[in-house]
Amino acid sequence: MDDGQEAGPYLHIVKRGTRGLPIVRDESDRFRFLLMLTHANDHFSSLNWYRDIQDEGLHTSLDRPLSWPEQKPLVEMIAFALVENHFHLLLRGLVEKSVPRFMQRIGIGMAKRFNERHRESGSLFQSGYRSKIIDSDDYLRYVSVYIQVKNAFDVHPKGYLWARDHFDEAYDWACSYPYTSLGDYNRTFERPLVERAFLSSLYAPSEYREFARDVILGRNPIDEEVGAHTIGIFE
Repeated sequence: MDDGQEAGPYLHIVKRGTRGLPIVRDESDRFRFLLMLTHANDHFSSLNWYRDIQDEGLHTSLDRPLSWPEQKPLVEMIAFALVENHFHLLLRGLVEKSVPRFMQRIGIGMAKRFNERHRESGSLFQSGYRSKIIDSDDYLRYVSVYIQVKNAFDVHPKGYLWARDHFDEAYDWACSYPYTSLGDYNRTFERPLVERAFLSSLYAPSEYREFARDVILGRNPIDEEVGAHTIGIFE
């Protein structure tokens, strides 16, 4: 953080494609999302960040160019998920107005690249993004599962209902799915994307699996109240 300012509240953020259309079409688009999460989260901004990582042969990794100064994050990322036509983030800003700045970079960077690659024009995203302040520990725990487990189950090759009914097999698959943060907590991946310490302080990996099972199967007592509120805000 800068200048002794306090971090803001935790936020659940959703940004959707315009008219519900896809914001990613292939693996290159999906990896671009990971690149944006990694390199947009910085007070430093290169005039041409993608050229910088290409010049150092880093465009297929999430490594930071040696020519850049030490990273000073704009936000603390707790969880994320990318699906075909929207993405979810659980984060908090580290300085004043850092969340809008970070989200603007993500939106502009993804839209510019998408339109160039696919010879499209116009807006990729709906205007702005939707956010909800996380105002309780229960809500934060629930939303972490909603983002990084439920959304992974939504894109499971056999569909959400199969994933729910075959929870352990689907959960193992979700831990290897690179476009949510679940694999970062499970240590499947070692990536500079999320701050793992927070959720790791609440649950060991096996405990989180069981908590996620309770949420997905509707056995958690906060599900009805918090889940309905989440769906009402974002679906």
